[in-house]
Amino acid sequence: MKKRKKQHTIGPLSTLYACLVYLFLYLPIIMVIIYSFNTKDNNIVFEGFSLEGYRSLLHNSALLDSFWMTVKLAVVSTFISVVLGTLATIGLHRYQFRLKGLINSLLYIPIVIPELIIGVASLATFTILGFDMGFATLVIAHVTFCLPFVIVNIRARIAGFDPAIEEAAMDLGATRLHTLRRVTIPMLVPGIISGALISITLSLDDLVISSFVYGRDITFPIKVYGMVRGKVTTDVYALSTLMILGTVLIYSTAQLIQKRLVKERT
Repeated sequence: MKKRKKQHTIGPLSTLYACLVYLFLYLPIIMVIIYSFNTKDNNIVFEGFSLEGYRSLLHNSALLDSFWMTVKLAVVSTFISVVLGTLATIGLHRYQFRLKGLINSLLYIPIVIPELIIGVASLATFTILGFDMGFATLVIAHVTFCLPFVIVNIRARIAGFDPAIEEAAMDLGATRLHTLRRVTIPMLVPGIISGALISITLSLDDLVISSFVYGRDITFPIKVYGMVRGKVTTDVYALSTLMILGTVLIYSTAQLIQKRLVKERT
């Protein structure tokens, strides 16, 4: 008979410590949600619960335009980053070539250097090349700093990939393209999903890099930052609450997809 593993229980102090950690992490998010129902249109005093912030949000076209611009930017930059990151990861893993080690090392530079430097470098590059600042420059800048995060996540998945599976598919008559579409990429889906989630989160949240290259296309973080010196109205908290709920929904959906893929392969 197999011995049952001994389960360890945590004491009251450990439970208290864990609760304090979670409170520290989630208290700011909880306060944003609470203030979205504030009857007073500021972020200083909470007077009572009301849906006026959500009603005024429907009529705040400038705020909604900045939000949809942020969403469109995040979706486009994430799609490009995932496609390029997937192909780059497969190429770096499968093929041997000169300077491969150097290229692998250079991938981590955008991750470790400050966003301020990336923003200044992007502005200087676009100015030298004569680009007009706008949506295109935002997409290029976001892909630049999101792409390494996507590659790192997919590389963690492809590291345990058995090449014999691809060889078996090609031995059975599959072409390289068919093997890529039906074998390699499906095996990398969990890593691709993780990379896409990180990419879209970074893009939605970015302020520093976007503030250098945005032109007339104002994103939601830039819009809110411009309001900080004056007054952050309740409709900003309402929109932030909706973004939180949307993020939770996207994350939960991604988790369900990953669990379903794991069950199908076991």
